[in-house]
Amino acid sequence: MPLDGRSHLRVARPSRGLAAAERFWARGLGLDVLYRAAGERPGEHDLLMLGWPDAAWHLELVHAPGRPVLPRPTEEDLLVLYLDGPVPAELVARLTEHGGRRVASPNPYWERWGVTVEDPDGYRLVLCERGWSSS
Repeated sequence: MPLDGRSHLRVARPSRGLAAAERFWARGLGLDVLYRAAGERPGEHDLLMLGWPDAAWHLELVHAPGRPVLPRPTEEDLLVLYLDGPVPAELVARLTEHGGRRVASPNPYWERWGVTVEDPDGYRLVLCERGWSSS
């Protein structure tokens, strides 16, 4: 298969704790757990894949208890979801109830058009009220 717009995208990140991350991404945002695995042999890591089954992307979170790689996000490490409508206050409340923290964005565009929530690992999710168009 050629590399094109139908190619599946995986966003992989280290996590301090998969249970806290799962609460935020699954219970808070509403992603499905697509796959999980426990690293059972030396050198392996615990793995959690989250997404929507029909999406062309998923989020992979990894944690190696014996040799953790700590997340090092910056304020510009963003995962942006375009809602094409107002950001529901209930969704923002659910994200904060499940371990997220609403933060201000240093980028005026995201402050104007979205809501930024930091996940338990410090990565930022932007819920944008605009729609996405590649044109």
